[in-house]
Formats: sequence, C-alpha cells, structure tokens
Amino acid sequence: MKQILTKSQNKPQVIFKHSTRCSISAVALQRMQKIPQPADIDFYFLDLIANRSLSNKIAEVFKVPHESPQVLLIRDGQCVYEESHMGISMHEIVDQAHAA
Repeated sequence: MKQILTKSQNKPQVIFKHSTRCSISAVALQRMQKIPQPADIDFYFLDLIANRSLSNKIAEVFKVPHESPQVLLIRDGQCVYEESHMGISMHEIVDQAHAA
C-alpha cells in the first residue's frame, strides 16, 4: 500500500477490489477488461477472498466503506473517487483520473 500512496503523487492509482465468489464482481471485472487500461493510470486488482485483511486496511486508510466489487481512485495520497457494483465504469474512472 505504501507503493500506491507514493506513486499516487505522480500518477493516478486505481484499486479494483474483486470477490472471486460474487457474480456481480465478475460482471464488473469483465466490464473493466473490455476497455484497455490507459497507460497514464496504474491499476491494481485485489482478490478479496485471499486478501481480506488488506482490503480492510485499504478501507481504513482511505476512509471508505468496504464493498465488493469496488473501485478506488487514489491521487496525491487520497481516495478522490470511489464506486461499487454496477456503477463501476472504466470511462468514469478515466474521466475522474484526468479531472483537475
């Protein structure tokens, strides 16, 4: 997580929290994968089943409720955008990442 905080000072960082046991999470992941990831944004995919404690830490550090699936956009060490379930959209993530 320190790497994400540090890198967010220069480049937007996106954390996609994904549950391998949830069909909605699978659909959200497929929707994300249909559109190429922009090179100017770093993406991290977190398997919640295997990494629940890390997911809880992310929720604590960035002061967001835990949800699955969930996307967090981190810029300058802060979560500046958060969305979950069917609200997750690569287009919206990119728009938010490029917003001033």
